[in-house]
Amino acid sequence: MSSRTVIRNGLVITASDEIHADVLIEDGRVVALAATGTPAAESWTAEQTIDATGKYVIPGGVDAHTHMELPFGGTFASDTFETGTRAAAWGGTTTIIDFAVQSVGHSLREGLDAWNAKADGKCAIDYAFHMIVSDVNQETLKEMDLLVEEGVTSFKQFMAYPGVFYSDDGQILRAMQRSAENGGLIMMHAENGIAIDVLVEQALARGETDPRYHGEVRKALLEAEATHRAIKLAQVAGAPLYVVHVSAQEAVAEIARARDEGLNVFGETCPQYLFLSTDNLAEPDFEGSKYVCSTPLRPKEHQAALWRGLRTNDLQVVSTDHCPFCFVGQKELGRGDFSKIPNGLPGVENRMDLLHQAVVDGHISRRRWIEIACATPARMFGLYPKKGTIAPGADADIVIYDPHAEQIMSVETHHMNVDYSAYEGKRVTGQVETVLSRGEPVITEREFTGRAGHGVYTPRSTCQYLL
Repeated sequence: MSSRTVIRNGLVITASDEIHADVLIEDGRVVALAATGTPAAESWTAEQTIDATGKYVIPGGVDAHTHMELPFGGTFASDTFETGTRAAAWGGTTTIIDFAVQSVGHSLREGLDAWNAKADGKCAIDYAFHMIVSDVNQETLKEMDLLVEEGVTSFKQFMAYPGVFYSDDGQILRAMQRSAENGGLIMMHAENGIAIDVLVEQALARGETDPRYHGEVRKALLEAEATHRAIKLAQVAGAPLYVVHVSAQEAVAEIARARDEGLNVFGETCPQYLFLSTDNLAEPDFEGSKYVCSTPLRPKEHQAALWRGLRTNDLQVVSTDHCPFCFVGQKELGRGDFSKIPNGLPGVENRMDLLHQAVVDGHISRRRWIEIACATPARMFGLYPKKGTIAPGADADIVIYDPHAEQIMSVETHHMNVDYSAYEGKRVTGQVETVLSRGEPVITEREFTGRAGHGVYTPRSTCQYLL
């Protein structure tokens, strides 16, 4: 039995176009668009009609950086694949790319199998995986080739967290050389973790234990230095590079310089760096611990460089790095020692709304909103045009978005499994009304109508964004 849905009278916004058009969906895919009121559009019949008068019709968001159920610092991220993907849907995101983790001494395959088991049958929206490579050796390098063939086409390495995820320059170079051959994309957490550990030790010895010192020891210069080093290693290897969660203006400058030289170097930032700052880290009574993440929040003056980078395409993607830990019982593990606060913020539900607020505030255009939140992440990680756009043949991952609705972000109303909101009390204009995932309603007029297990694992092709 085929099923047809028509979305009528909305303003369809993609990365390239804005058009008042109707959208015809059949069997989970977009089959046609036609200008509203034309004979072609008027001729369509369907079992379901959605009236989008006065609303935007946009592609479902693609969040290319989430950590559901991530083990960290003796605890686990508080969102499961079930709760986290449900919250993502509430926020207008219809695809996440999470990170499977290789443990030192184990194979990539074991890590990938473990994460597949966590997610299988649990997700409300579609999902894919990157692979965290913690142990570079000859066997791991061979496995990278196999994973690329299977549709796991990106590999994350860390210049931070010695003793946990850390790779030295030699290991990074070997992995980059391999990705240059097999078409994979190396994603880099660029902070000089060896130097940061020295500064942490010195700060604690001085009795500087509050959350704000997390930001002070993880210096912007050490993010910039690691970004520069990662770029040069990628250049030596002849490999593309994607720098995750860029937070500092000095790191943006390194990426911009590399791109001006014609290198395949890409940068991602996150809403927390665009909307929050070290002022939050300095909140009294240990409240600052809620804002501990790495890279850390920076002083407000860095935000202008991040917005500029998004406008000039020196930064291409906004993801969330969603990695929530509850204040009670998890963030509190670091009372008296900021280095023991689990690193991560909740945000998978907030990204699309915050970026729409950026449109309202004049930081970016409507099409750029869709580009950095939907189209480019899909292209960067081999999901386009199946995901990230509204066009014939694309999955019908579509959001009906009310650009005039006002909301106040709060733990009282969000759906993430965490006991605080990083944006508590923030007023934003714009709200998700209805969300389709492969044509099925997951959110219907602000009611959850989805189910665990609707979301399917989605293999990816290689990066479609190379110069």
